[in-house]
Amino acid sequence: MSAFETRLAELGITLPDAPAPAANYVPYVQVGDLVHVSGQISTKDGAFLTGKLGDTMTAEEGADAARSCAIALLAQVKAACGGDLDRLQRVVKLVGFVNSTAEFGDQPKVINGASDFMVEALGDAGRHARSAVSAASLPFGVAVEIEGIFQIK
Repeated sequence: MSAFETRLAELGITLPDAPAPAANYVPYVQVGDLVHVSGQISTKDGAFLTGKLGDTMTAEEGADAARSCAIALLAQVKAACGGDLDRLQRVVKLVGFVNSTAEFGDQPKVINGASDFMVEALGDAGRHARSAVSAASLPFGVAVEIEGIFQIK
C-alpha cells in the first residue's frame, strides 16, 4: 500500500474504482508530468448527490459533496498512475463548480470540502491553486463538479 493510501486508510477512505466517463470524453489526459482529470461529480453511496446550494443544501452539505468529488479525482489519478498513487507529486489546481442560486455566495466554502480533504490526505502535496464558481445547473442535478490538474512522476 502506498504512503498516500496508508494515510487515506487512516482517514477511513478506500479509493473506489475510477468512475467511467458519462459521455464522449476521456477521464484524464496526461501531458508530460501533468494529469488533467475531467470533472468528477458529487456522489454518495453510489448515487448522485444532488441539490442546489442556497436552496435545498447548506454550505456544509455542499462541502461534503465537494469532498466526494475529491475522492473521485484521486481515484482517477491512481488510475493514471497505473495503480501507484505514490507517483503523485502534488495537486496543482482544482476548479470547482457549485450548483447554486444567484444569491448564494459561499462557493469557496463549498469547494473547501475538496481542498481541505486534499491537504488532510496528502499533506503539502495536496496544497493547490483553485477556482470556485457558481453554476446555474450541473449534470444530473448534482450539487458539485470538480476538475483537477495533478503532477506525477
